[in-house]
Amino acid sequence: MNIIITGGGWAGCSAAYMARKQGANVILIERTDLLLGTGLVGGIMRNNGRYTATEEMIAMGGGDIFKIIDENCRHTNINFPGHAHASLYDIAKTPVAITNYLKKIGVEIKLQERVVRAQVEDGAIKSIQTSSGEVYAGDAFIDTTGTAGPMNNCSKYGNGCAMCVLRCPSFGGRVSLTGVCGITEKTGKKADDSIGAMSGSCKLYKESLAPEIIETLNTTGVAVIPLPEEFVENHLSVKACQQYALKEFAENIILLDTGHAKLMTPYYSIEKLHKIPGFENARYEDPYAGGKGNSMRYFDMSPRTNALQVKGIKNLFCAGEKAGLLVGHTEAIVTGVLAGFNCTRFLRKEPLLELSRKTAIGEAIAYVNEEMEKQEGLGKKYTFSGSVLFEHMKKLGLYENDVNKIEEKIKQEGLFNIFAS
Repeated sequence: MNIIITGGGWAGCSAAYMARKQGANVILIERTDLLLGTGLVGGIMRNNGRYTATEEMIAMGGGDIFKIIDENCRHTNINFPGHAHASLYDIAKTPVAITNYLKKIGVEIKLQERVVRAQVEDGAIKSIQTSSGEVYAGDAFIDTTGTAGPMNNCSKYGNGCAMCVLRCPSFGGRVSLTGVCGITEKTGKKADDSIGAMSGSCKLYKESLAPEIIETLNTTGVAVIPLPEEFVENHLSVKACQQYALKEFAENIILLDTGHAKLMTPYYSIEKLHKIPGFENARYEDPYAGGKGNSMRYFDMSPRTNALQVKGIKNLFCAGEKAGLLVGHTEAIVTGVLAGFNCTRFLRKEPLLELSRKTAIGEAIAYVNEEMEKQEGLGKKYTFSGSVLFEHMKKLGLYENDVNKIEEKIKQEGLFNIFAS
C-alpha cells in the first residue's frame, strides 16, 4: 500500500501516522520547510468539547499524536473566558517531537514540495507532480492541503497579505489536490455573507512584554488585561474561531502562553497596543503585520462522505479543513486519523469506517457534512470547543470530561481500540 499525503499540517501528520501504523508505505509532502502548518503557532488543546474528542480518540486506539502533545504542554487544566480545562502545548518543542516521531515510524517526509498537477484515469489518481518536477505515483492519496491563503485570497477577501506562518511569498501559495483533480469544492463564508474567514489569533513576541505580564503567563498560562473603552477593537465577527467571539475577547487583551503570547484577536492596531501599560514594546511574531490582519481561510473544501472519501475520486480521502468548516487542531487530528485508517481499508478492499454518531467525533463529521449542504450552514464555523458544534454536542449529551465514562461509551459503540487493530 503506497499512500501519498499532500499537506503537512496536523491533519496530514495524523493521517500519515495512522496510515503508517496500518502498514502502508507513506510519503508526506509539505510545501514549506516545517511540519504542522498553523499548528506551528497554535497551541490550544482539550478546551471544552475538545477534551471529549481527545479522549474518544485515545480510547479508539488512535491517540499517539495526542499523547505526544500532552508530553509537550507548557500548561494544563487552565481556564480562560468561555473555556475550561484547556492545555497549551509548547510551539517550539511540539513540531520537532511530531516530526521525529513520524520519521521514527518510517514516514517519508518531503519538504518544500508543492503539488501542481495530478494524473487522473478512470476516476482515480495515478500520480501527482510537484513544482520541482518530481512525480509521485501512489495507490491512494489523502488531501490535507488546508484552506488558508494563498496571498491573492488574503488580498481580495481580507486585509492583504499579513506575512503569516503560511509564508506564501517564500514557498508559494497553497494548492488543493482535490482542485487539481477537477473536483468542484465548497467555500465558507463570514457572518456577513462575504467569502472566507480570518484566522483567529495573533502571536506576540513574549519577551517584548512587561516583566509582570511575562511572569503571569509563565506561572498561570493566562493573562487578562482589561481595556479602556477607547482601546476596544472588535473584529470578532471575521474570525474563523467563532468560539472566541465573546465580548470578553473584545473588552480585554487575553493572552495565552504557548511560548508566544497568543493574542486572541485576528488583528489589533500596534499603535493602540503600544499605548497600553505593559505593551509599550510589544512586537508581533505571527503574523508580522498583525496590526493589519491575519490569513484568510475556508476556501476549497472537498465534497466528501462521512468516511472522509472525496466524492468524484475513488482513491482520494481528505481531512482537516479540507473535510469542511471544522476549526482547530483537535478537529484536524481526529479527521486525519480517520482518513489515514480508511485509506488503508480502501486499499485492502474492506468496508470504510463511519464513526457512530453517538460519539462526539462521529457526530461532528456527519453533522458538519449535513450543515454544509445548507446555504446558512456555510456561514458558520464548527469546533468542539465552542459556538455551534459545542452547543450541539451539549444538546445531544455528547460533552463529557470523565475519562472512564468516555471509554465506556466507546466500548458500547464497538469502537474500543478500533484504530489499533
